[in-house]
Amino acid sequence: MIQSVAFIGLGAMGYRMAAHLPKHFEQVLVWNRNFAKAKQHAAMYGTQAVSLQDAVQADVIFSCLPTSADVEQLLADLQLKSGSIWVDCTSGVPESAKKLAQQLKKDGVYFLDAPVSGQTIGAEKGTLTVMIGGDAAAFQKALPAIQAFGGLIKHVGESGAGFAVKAVNNMLMAVNLCAVAEGFTTLKAHGVELSEALDCINASSGKSMVTETIFPQRVLTREFPVTFALPLLAKDTGIALDLAREAKLATPVLATARNMIQAANASSDNVVDFSSAVKMYESWSKITLE
Repeated sequence: MIQSVAFIGLGAMGYRMAAHLPKHFEQVLVWNRNFAKAKQHAAMYGTQAVSLQDAVQADVIFSCLPTSADVEQLLADLQLKSGSIWVDCTSGVPESAKKLAQQLKKDGVYFLDAPVSGQTIGAEKGTLTVMIGGDAAAFQKALPAIQAFGGLIKHVGESGAGFAVKAVNNMLMAVNLCAVAEGFTTLKAHGVELSEALDCINASSGKSMVTETIFPQRVLTREFPVTFALPLLAKDTGIALDLAREAKLATPVLATARNMIQAANASSDNVVDFSSAVKMYESWSKITLE
């Protein structure tokens, strides 16, 4: 039985994910680098803002940080309780997950790489897709806690498998984003009404999440709300391409998409939403997608 749960990292996703835990567990501990945010979370949702060392004494510890390097740095100076399970919801690097799983196992601690998909709306509703790599028995033990914010939850393999699935998923979304940006630029150059074309495509074989939600809700409206930052997509496409290279695979489409997302990120002055990558195409063509 899980007696206590902790959540480390209260960013755009973590803040919302952790909010579901008090509905299922009496003791929910939260910690954030900006500790005022942890206190705010405690006041809003009935969690307990505690020190980092106190947080990692929980039975199940969730982390949701920007990169695997952040997680490794955090773990370097911590003493964890034997028998606990660390569930890392960061969109991380598979090799890092393998290393941390081996490292923590020496102290009787299990490490699961458990990245999530569904953006902030999914985190708010508790309907995230969670793809998990690591020890199968540890997964089963941690499952009741993961179910607090997860809709579709899948154990996809050994350590690193969860991070791999997330990276490839985000790479495929990047491929779609680039393709749709180019396709719709072509359509507008020929005088096509984009909103009407979008309806046709979404009832045809060319539809995807990009055409169904991202373009109509973010691009054509020119709103570009920041729910998943472009630098994070750039990171994930790099992880996916590294996986392909490690397997010595030829992936020209993935490589091109990764280069486009990296270029779009490099040309952005501030942290912007991933959908803002289409602005790079607009700057090249002088055609605005609206």
